[in-house]
Amino acid sequence: MAVKESTTHALLPQVVAGPDLDRRAVLYSRVSTLHHGQDPEVQSREIREYCQRRGWPLVGEYVDAGISGAKERRPQLDRLIADAHKRKFEVIVVWKFDRFARSVSHLLRALENFRALGIEFVSLSEQIDTSTPTGKMIFTVLGAVAELERSLIAERVRAGLRNAKAKGRKLGRPTKRVNAAQIAALRAQGVPWRRIGTQLGISATKAYTATRGTVLKP
Repeated sequence: MAVKESTTHALLPQVVAGPDLDRRAVLYSRVSTLHHGQDPEVQSREIREYCQRRGWPLVGEYVDAGISGAKERRPQLDRLIADAHKRKFEVIVVWKFDRFARSVSHLLRALENFRALGIEFVSLSEQIDTSTPTGKMIFTVLGAVAELERSLIAERVRAGLRNAKAKGRKLGRPTKRVNAAQIAALRAQGVPWRRIGTQLGISATKAYTATRGTVLKP
């Protein structure tokens, strides 16, 4: 995709020169389908206007059209991430969080990665800008909520295991019974241990030890 240069400084003489104007910006937009009136240009146009108001040169546009947000691999998003690591820009602007991330955890991982690279993130619809004190605070709160959610899930799993153990349930994978006579017959035919294991759905080691009266857990 061709890089689009901005003439913001000439168009907006009221913008005072400063460190903010040294930030190169890129936009990311996405629509799941090109039908039903969905057009990524709607998102891109608003982002361009925002960058112009901020005085940010828009040095790249990354647009995934007709690609579901649930997909882990998105060509333009992958390219954006790669260019971020090459320090090709300082700000990423999106129209809405859900256009960029699959989930809150995905968003947080991306924001942490961008922060480590010195890249700010702006979402127009949510009015979030990680370069501002408010944006940094919201990012911290989101991170804390995600950490709490992970802790609660882990605790529920541990509580379930403790409850099962208290009721006398045996935890872990059940021991798979094997027929030592069948294994011995196969070996007598010259079948290798690995093939015997594959045929019976067990490991070659378990097949070997089973013929010696030992049953190992898988």
